Amino acid sequence: MTSAPPRTGGGRALVGIGDVMAMLRAEFPDVSISKIRFLEAEGLVEPQRTPSGYRKFGPSDIDRLRFVLRAQRDQYLPLKVIKDQLDAIDRGLEPDGDGAGFPAPGGPDGAGPDGEPREPAPVVFDRAELLAAAGIDEAALARLEEFGLIEPEAGPDGAPGYGGDALVVARLVTALGEYGLEPRHLRQVKAAADREAALVEQIVAPLLHRRGAGAKSGAEETVRDLLSLTSRLHTVLVGAALRPLLGR
Repeated sequence: MTSAPPRTGGGRALVGIGDVMAMLRAEFPDVSISKIRFLEAEGLVEPQRTPSGYRKFGPSDIDRLRFVLRAQRDQYLPLKVIKDQLDAIDRGLEPDGDGAGFPAPGGPDGAGPDGEPREPAPVVFDRAELLAAAGIDEAALARLEEFGLIEPEAGPDGAPGYGGDALVVARLVTALGEYGLEPRHLRQVKAAADREAALVEQIVAPLLHRRGAGAKSGAEETVRDLLSLTSRLHTVLVGAALRPLLGR
């Protein structure tokens, strides 16, 4: 089990925020001083302060920063979920959910007390969290919604929110924007994805009507296999269509 380090410096040398940046930048090229200060303001890391007010970080502080940044990058977890996980570990408890490298509580491989697979807690961002995590503004998010690339969904408490897929879509569209592609250009991609989903649904829907404990897990495995195959086919077909352009 991956555990968060304690908050103490362990008696080892403390370093300034510039040194912390140097230690983290190889793994997190986008990390910035303002980002670290924001994480401090949110209570995710608590560096010591010198009498003159300078921040000093110990090894455990740096490890906690790595933990938070990896959870955001790899698991797309909102800060409030990461903070809850860190707080639980600080109290000697196992965190809820299945993110940031933690196993789900209750049994091995995420199993519940009855041996059945445990559903991971859904990741839901509110609008402000999505904007911050994706690095976009309100206007950009409005365009993504206008063209159907992102749709708000009801969170666990019934309030509107956005799942982890919305963050991935926002980041991908932002990256495509560097090549001049705008959300309006990607409507065909969304339409093709909807058609592919409908095709997969025709195959998987009958599996979900089967009885037995393994019906749902079998359907999920089928979806993963079909997505892998259709994604590979899509890549090959697009590559073949572009081959004449490249003279190959």
